[in-house]
Amino acid sequence: MGILTFENVSQSFGTGTHASHVLRDISLEVADGEFLVLLGFSGTGKTTLINLMAGLEKPTSGRVTFKGDPVTGPGPERGVIFQRYSLMPWLTVSGNVGLAVDTVFPELSRDQKAQKVAHYVDMVGLTHAAGRRPAELSGGMRQRVNVARALAMNPEMLLLDEPLSALDALTRANLADEIEHIWQSERKTCVLITNDVDEAIILADRIIALNPDGTLGKEFRVALPRPRDRTKMNTDPAFKRLRADVTGYLVDMGIEARIESTRTLPDVTPIHGVPAAVKDAQKGMIDDRFLDFSQLHKVYATPRGPLTVVEDFDLKIDRGEFISLIGHSGCGKSTVLTMAAGLNGISKGAIRLDGFHVQGADPERAVVFQSPNLFPWLTAKENVAIGVDKVYPRASRAERQDVVEYYLERVGLAGAMDRPACDLSTGMQQRVGIARAFALSPKLLLLDEPFGMLDSLTRWELQEVLMEVWSRTKVTAICVTHDVDEAILLADRVVMMTNGPQATIGKITKVDLPRPRTRKALLEHPDYYDYRQQVLEFLEDYEHGAKPKKPAPGAMAAE
Repeated sequence: MGILTFENVSQSFGTGTHASHVLRDISLEVADGEFLVLLGFSGTGKTTLINLMAGLEKPTSGRVTFKGDPVTGPGPERGVIFQRYSLMPWLTVSGNVGLAVDTVFPELSRDQKAQKVAHYVDMVGLTHAAGRRPAELSGGMRQRVNVARALAMNPEMLLLDEPLSALDALTRANLADEIEHIWQSERKTCVLITNDVDEAIILADRIIALNPDGTLGKEFRVALPRPRDRTKMNTDPAFKRLRADVTGYLVDMGIEARIESTRTLPDVTPIHGVPAAVKDAQKGMIDDRFLDFSQLHKVYATPRGPLTVVEDFDLKIDRGEFISLIGHSGCGKSTVLTMAAGLNGISKGAIRLDGFHVQGADPERAVVFQSPNLFPWLTAKENVAIGVDKVYPRASRAERQDVVEYYLERVGLAGAMDRPACDLSTGMQQRVGIARAFALSPKLLLLDEPFGMLDSLTRWELQEVLMEVWSRTKVTAICVTHDVDEAILLADRVVMMTNGPQATIGKITKVDLPRPRTRKALLEHPDYYDYRQQVLEFLEDYEHGAKPKKPAPGAMAAE
């Protein structure tokens, strides 16, 4: 028998016809010392499952046991690390960890408690910040405090409920590596809830998928040797097979665009905010160097003098090209994007779109941010219509309505057009943001980590939606992302930026993979992992704050 078992456990909320069945007939054994990962979509009951393990909820039916005894409530033998860190803001790092030690080991002397606190603070690499309060820490550091606090209780089992999902990609990867190291050194039983396939494979002995109906899905054994290095694994055939199998299963279980199509797009022409003389002079858009970043610089004034954030950013983009812009946090990706949008002034150099200098914001350059910024009291249709009414002033009311509804249908919101934005999920709100951007019929689409706030599986679905709509419009696009797979999936070229300050283009990789693209098809393409390796190696070179290196003359042209 495992250290923790579920015997035919079901969990529902509400009664009668209003009952919501979250988990159904779960039977599960977690072995002593095992690292188990539960992987699934939002809404599949992952958090409910871990709450039952922690004793924070009681099952509607069935039995949960720990070492053969029924789980009737929380206990120090089961340490829990949640997605959101609940630290005492007035206490230091050591003080927050000390709370756990005081609770579980009241019999220890003051010095013994201090030694135990120092040990676990050091284990998560926060000795240098032991005297800081939470407000002085980054998100990754605060989550490390959470890990240290849970470990300091010396639990027999660690329960991790998406502890890394709120972190940026690099911090998330580094902390996942630390959790694996701690697990190996402490040999505690671990159960991790996640929606990230790579994270699951890095950490797990065993992966179990949760099905959308609340039942346990397929089980995958992970036999890859430890420690597991992301870059090295990328060339491992066993890793590639497992990654394709897990991804394929999840895609088959629930990833589909769910797009309905009953309308055709009316033949109406947008009027963007360019002077009439300029508009009349334009005889169709140019194809080559449609978007031209020329020796672009961004410099901010600081008390210590000028700070150059972006330096010599030089990039030529043809009409209809899709560019992914990737690099570590703080490398200036979003700065470049906001300058292209006309939302951020240019310090030096120039940006030309369709032969004309970018000056100020304009609907011809549509932006989709990480947060969709909808008016919460307006419906999805009304939110999209605001921009459409502005850029199609000569179209009839019916034609403008058709534009709005066409794009909402394309992003899978045919049945939710009349719902207020405040009643939509985060993923649905971002669909509205994408529909709104495309409905402007922009010359340039700018996407600033548009799926960064979404769980991995919802992100996959919206990537499919974005590619489907883009394939119909072929609008020139730039997407800022920190996700290597997203960058390759979307792009004709991946542009990699060096670290800031003085960030610039470090490498450009042309992605010669067939379109239309699907995630499953790419994972099976023989060249996919070669492209992935190029990007991973670049990011690894710059992982520890390496300074920008100027490319050799002609290097960009050779890409």
